[in-house]
Amino acid sequence: MNNDYLTLKAFEEAAEKVREVTLDTKLIYSDYFSALAGRDNKVYLKPENMQRTGAYKIRGAYFRISRLSEAEREKGVITASAGNHAQGVAYAAKKYGVKAVIVMPNTTPLIKVNRTKALGAEVVLHGDIYDEACERAMELAESEGYTFVHPFDDEGVATGQGTIAWEIYKEQPLTDVILVPVGGGGLATGVSTLTKLLHPDARVIAVEPEGAACLKASVEAGRVVTLPSVSTIADGTAVKTPGERIFPYLKDNVDEIITVPDEDLVAAFLDMVENHKMIVENSGLLTVAALKQLDCENKKIVCILSGGNMDVITMSSVVQQGLIQRDRIFTVSVLLPDKPGELQKVAGIIAGESGNVIKLEHNQFVSTNRNAAVELRITLEAFGTEHKEKILATLEKTGYKPKIVRTTL
Repeated sequence: MNNDYLTLKAFEEAAEKVREVTLDTKLIYSDYFSALAGRDNKVYLKPENMQRTGAYKIRGAYFRISRLSEAEREKGVITASAGNHAQGVAYAAKKYGVKAVIVMPNTTPLIKVNRTKALGAEVVLHGDIYDEACERAMELAESEGYTFVHPFDDEGVATGQGTIAWEIYKEQPLTDVILVPVGGGGLATGVSTLTKLLHPDARVIAVEPEGAACLKASVEAGRVVTLPSVSTIADGTAVKTPGERIFPYLKDNVDEIITVPDEDLVAAFLDMVENHKMIVENSGLLTVAALKQLDCENKKIVCILSGGNMDVITMSSVVQQGLIQRDRIFTVSVLLPDKPGELQKVAGIIAGESGNVIKLEHNQFVSTNRNAAVELRITLEAFGTEHKEKILATLEKTGYKPKIVRTTL
């Protein structure tokens, strides 16, 4: 353990330092998520999705770089990242006039590469996955004398991330529970360590994707373990191995670990957009998605929304899946005799039940006997499961035999 970091004095210094570059992400009280948590709990959101560069990562990067010696600053810094950490390091380095080299996998979306370059960093594309990019970054650090700023397994970075807890308690001193997303564990290390220093009785709950629960596996094993593979839509927390250096802090200060399936993240995205008009990336939604698993009552709960950097293609896919998941969009197949007026008849039934037709597919070749059967596939918008069932029941009652089929838009 590095005694220069993750102490009350270091956190206080970091809180002052990061104020030079961070935006003031005030807590947002949520009626909707408070109702979801139930049992008289009050839920507040810490919207780091609204932070500069779109995520909390600038905190750790800026504080870590602020602690570099003059000699280290002259040589520059390097890191490996395909996401939020890349932009955080690039921005922080630019503020200090320090050269920044970011090694990104070849598969990194061009928009992320360009954003990182726009912040003044030199981008090196290497490998197809993060691990290969990280290995190359380590090699360059060794050969060129750069200081490697790890995305999470660094006590200085974790101290900077922990300033989130400092701000939470400054604004809401009676916070009982903090939910924090976990990938490699840097954010959770800082938040949990500072929380226990300030309020030992408060609970810190780490939340991981079900398909990338490396911290849970490591805590259960009592040592850092590497998952054989990860599979989750929460790409920012799709990490196989938690930080080796920070693991002791996580083991000592995190009270509980909750894992969240991807389908709950899809639902949480829709909830956040519709109720708070905010875009939060899947990893940032872990904390609100975990609320329904929370076992507490009459508590003040803060959910950290860690970032909001989501590309438009992913966003549209998540919205579509969320609408399908909640029966607000569905596709039904009915068989009609091939004669005039049948399509109008079905449309009238649906309109009578206030269903909104999005798409129609008419297949005359579903059967060799076209007089007996023509398939009509109708994609509909409904208010939810109850409304969907009502539409299906009315179609059934009027002589059709509706079958639900897989929805595609």
